[in-house]
Amino acid sequence: MLAEALFGKRTDDTYGSDGDPAILVAQGTSREFNPELPQAVVDRALERDPLANRAEYLAEFRTDVESLLTIEAIQACVVPGVKERPPELKHGYVAFVDPSGGSSDSMTLAIAHKEGQTEILDLVRERKPPFSPEAVVEEFASTILKYRCQKVYGDRYGGNWPSEQFMKAGVHLEPSEKTKSDIYLDLLPLINSKAVRLIDHERMMLQLVSLERTTAKVIAEAGENVTVVTIEIVDP
Repeated sequence: MLAEALFGKRTDDTYGSDGDPAILVAQGTSREFNPELPQAVVDRALERDPLANRAEYLAEFRTDVESLLTIEAIQACVVPGVKERPPELKHGYVAFVDPSGGSSDSMTLAIAHKEGQTEILDLVRERKPPFSPEAVVEEFASTILKYRCQKVYGDRYGGNWPSEQFMKAGVHLEPSEKTKSDIYLDLLPLINSKAVRLIDHERMMLQLVSLERTTAKVIAEAGENVTVVTIEIVDP
């Protein structure tokens, strides 16, 4: 994301009538720069993957890969100085965990509640590798129970191992019906409409602003073109 921002600023400052005369910026299609390239080659490429190949052959900026959230939209939902919200009896809480085996990826926990139409994030915990997954499950389960949650939602990572470990600690792990991409897409309108209140957590904000949305066309079993949207965190 930082590289993209810097690159965008540099081009804005260096092309056009007010740009640096020592820098040449040229934009054109593949056939304009190479008239010997057969039009049929371009046509076949556009038919296979129009989103990617319009950038490749027609010199158009890509719209299939873009940032999901802006830092301004995220910061507008953050309550400055609030690092964590303690449990309160008047609220009902929901917990979500992203398990890890402890060797390469972090294991994370989030707890939230709802007040009216506003989703409120209360807590984010991250344990970076290396760590003992059993010890982190026990720690997270203790935190979940303090918020009076008897279950935690999570993905299907690791088969039965995470659910068995959480059950030993007194918490039921229920697989989420939604993929991570679906969850991030659901978050988009909430953040853009300021319908969420986030805690002041630098690592979380960095992860959110690093989300990229990729749109691709795939062929379904019925032979129809289907648009697939995936969301991934791009390491800053």
